Amino acid sequence: MTDLAALVRTVADFPTPGVLFRDLTPLMGDAAALRATTAALVAPYRDLGIETVAGMEARGFIFGALAAHALGAGFVPLRKPGKLPAAVEAVTYQLEYGTATLEIQRDALPRGRRVLLVDDVLATGGTAAASVTLLERLGATVVGLAFVLELAKLGGRGRLAGRTLSSVMTF
Repeated sequence: MTDLAALVRTVADFPTPGVLFRDLTPLMGDAAALRATTAALVAPYRDLGIETVAGMEARGFIFGALAAHALGAGFVPLRKPGKLPAAVEAVTYQLEYGTATLEIQRDALPRGRRVLLVDDVLATGGTAAASVTLLERLGATVVGLAFVLELAKLGGRGRLAGRTLSSVMTF
């Protein structure tokens, strides 16, 4: 298997000074690495009856759609405000530097739907926790959360305590 971590580029001082940004673009551009990442992302959930994968805007769309395809499941996007054409359910949550909002179409999931939440990076866990809240508000059963990369020092896993959570790589 390709050394996936070697394909994660570290960019210093982006988007602000002092931040080490983990860029997954080189990994996504390597076909073998992308296949290996997708396989590792879904492996813990393959036999859990996942019916739908939900992914957060924007890179969660990439990995979420790949995960849905690999699991034979549907895909539902969690979007920024104003991007969805039908009635929506929204959640606003705190970020380190302000607030953000995610929306989902109210008719996107039948009650009880078994959902895997996928995103590229788990950092502080705020976006993931808000996404779980949004999905459960619609009556979904969030079976697990899968991330390509986990930034362990930022403590996101702790914010999601009690949830089934996996990451392909940890930095």
